[in-house]
Amino acid sequence: MVNLEWYRTFKEIYENGTLTKASIALYASQPGVSVHLNALEAYVGKKLFERTSRKMIPTEDGKFLYEYIIDSLKKLEIAEQHFKKTTQEKNPSLNIGMCSEMFQLIIEPEIPKLDFDLVARFGAHTDLIKDLNNGILDLVITPKKQNEKKSLVEYIPFSKERIVLIAGNKTDTTKIQEHLKSKDLSKLEEELLQNVWYSSSNEMEHFRRFWFENFNKKPAFKPNYILPNITSIIRCLNNGNGLALVPDFLCQEQILRKEINLVWEGKVKTENTLYFASRTDLKYKKELDTIKDIFTSKMKLTSAK
Repeated sequence: MVNLEWYRTFKEIYENGTLTKASIALYASQPGVSVHLNALEAYVGKKLFERTSRKMIPTEDGKFLYEYIIDSLKKLEIAEQHFKKTTQEKNPSLNIGMCSEMFQLIIEPEIPKLDFDLVARFGAHTDLIKDLNNGILDLVITPKKQNEKKSLVEYIPFSKERIVLIAGNKTDTTKIQEHLKSKDLSKLEEELLQNVWYSSSNEMEHFRRFWFENFNKKPAFKPNYILPNITSIIRCLNNGNGLALVPDFLCQEQILRKEINLVWEGKVKTENTLYFASRTDLKYKKELDTIKDIFTSKMKLTSAK
């Protein structure tokens, strides 16, 4: 008989595109994810993905299987969440979604102080909002507001993030600073292209937007290193060489410690409004307010530095 976890693993690989991202979403090891996929392919007797160095591309059989099982899996996930809530009345549980970097910086240090259960989920903002609409999540921190009719989700703005150019402290930015001082954007762009660049797959939209708003064109190059998340980028730049475009609040501590340098905030502010997206029918409003207060106070402290 097929193991239900094989289907769940298949779903996450299909939706996330890589074994690494699927393992993060499942809170599992990458080898474990591979074992589940191999077992499912052996069971159905068909190849479900084409393996490439960058992405798992679903085959036609894989696409057919996904369409066949996805509705049932989503119904099961919703049933699980409702079952949890009805059997844990004595201890409230809040299900939240956001990017992993924000969780590590804002929520992780506060977890021992919470007097309620917390289930955190990471992923693309569009996927998290879908789970919020389906009742799987109670709160999502997102820079994207979706206007949907008859939705039980409300969006409350609480802060802003600004995309800034940073460099490892071993990066020679002398010429960059000269071009910034002279306001020669053409030469500045040429100089920037001579450097090593880092980015992450979920921040490429910010990368392209910053470039377009400051140089009036799309970037004509691809970063040298595309990493899983911004935390990885900052770790690579710590006391190292290279450039990256990242949200300001995620790198302020490293800038203060002079492990990385703030190079440029842009001639045009590239900003995102951050929203609390939550369900209006949420039962545990007190617990939701606790999480909101943590974010609001910490973001204020960060912006004041």
